Amino acid sequence: MKIYNTMSRTKEEFVPIRDKKVGIYVCGPTVYDYIHIGNARPMIVFDTLRRYLLYKGYDVNYVSNFTDVDDKIIKRAIEEGVTSSEISERYIKEVKKDMHDLNVMEATTHPKATEEIPDMIEMIKVLIEKGHAYEVNGTVYFRTRSFPGYGKLSKKNIDDLEAGHRDEKHQLKVSGEDEKEDFLDFVLWKPKKEGEPSWPSPWGEGRPGWHLECSVMSKKYIGDIIDIHAGGEDLIFPHHENEIAQSEAANEVEFARYWMHNGFLKIDGEKMSKSLGNFFTIRDIGKKYPLQVIRFFILSAHYRSPLNFSDTLVESAKASLERILNAVSRLEDTKEVAQERELTGEEKALEGQLAEYVTKFEQAMEDDLNTADAISTIFELVKFTNSNITAESAKSLVEKALDTIRQLCDVLGIITKVEKEILDSDIEALIEERQAARKAKNFARADEIRDTLAAQGIILEDTREGVKWKRA
Repeated sequence: MKIYNTMSRTKEEFVPIRDKKVGIYVCGPTVYDYIHIGNARPMIVFDTLRRYLLYKGYDVNYVSNFTDVDDKIIKRAIEEGVTSSEISERYIKEVKKDMHDLNVMEATTHPKATEEIPDMIEMIKVLIEKGHAYEVNGTVYFRTRSFPGYGKLSKKNIDDLEAGHRDEKHQLKVSGEDEKEDFLDFVLWKPKKEGEPSWPSPWGEGRPGWHLECSVMSKKYIGDIIDIHAGGEDLIFPHHENEIAQSEAANEVEFARYWMHNGFLKIDGEKMSKSLGNFFTIRDIGKKYPLQVIRFFILSAHYRSPLNFSDTLVESAKASLERILNAVSRLEDTKEVAQERELTGEEKALEGQLAEYVTKFEQAMEDDLNTADAISTIFELVKFTNSNITAESAKSLVEKALDTIRQLCDVLGIITKVEKEILDSDIEALIEERQAARKAKNFARADEIRDTLAAQGIILEDTREGVKWKRA
């Protein structure tokens, strides 16, 4: 499999550090509000990477953090008159719900920054001991120029960065706020402010800097070296650059082998912002479209390409997804009537062609996770099955075609198993069976039937006139 490595700016053959074991770290959200469509893109893209590696037989350790202490969380907590932890816990639950609805698998580990602070303090101590960090009035800074490779991921020159902020540096000196040895030094530990959450440390009460969190959590749950570090391209600088500096300075080994970054998402060709009125949360979009359509839409473009979100494009994705789901439904119906018999010579050739589509799909995914081409292959497969698989086909061929489409869609996280709505006559029959079970004092079976119906959205109500039911 070839992966475009942001570090080298080239596609490289993916070779894991440990045979058939892959450690992936994906920067997660800061939990102060509902996630927006921009947050959803890396979640879906790198979930699909994970699914493909699992499909290829890798043991994947997938770690994605929650930043649960941050200025935005604190601001929200003050506005609502609650604690920061109440805000973060509330929105962690909401993020997990949205991830579930987008069919994003739960991470192997979802570490929270606030639960890893002792390890963050230890890393800061190491950096100070090695001369890479220093403390001023309770703030600990990373000495950026002490790390020779600074800028290697973003390709930024350290002297150009300093020159570009000359006015800002002057303003800080004038106001007396410039405590740093160098303007480019960044915060590892910040002192407590009144009303903010804080933790004890050798430098006084305070909390960690944002960049430090990911360095510590990835080291703890994956190891000193990560196979793949991923996130949105907006994180390349300064977040990922700073992660590299502090991790490699502390651990004295390479931080990550491969860096993957997804492109930006725009709304109707413009950058998403609340001021433009084009800021959409997943909850907002879920009221208008099934979230499986959103997942399909996001995967319809290559992950590194800019993606434009518009109603026209999403409607097109919805129609495309329906074509696939209709083909699956047709094959399900065909399977019910197809005869069990030996394959003819012609059918064996068709079975061989099904395998060719799987190979073509895999080739697309092996080429830097090209989900756009992978989806095109599924459409070709749908067209092929619509033309060649009929009620006269051998049952095993129909099943093979159905399983092939389902397997490829599953790699992309597209759900193809749609529960058919239960018929009124079936509901009435189950209610009669439930009544008979109750009469026979078989309450376990009666409860089982009620639960079965409830799972399909059928609500039962026991009245004096008998059992009444309605669809939820």
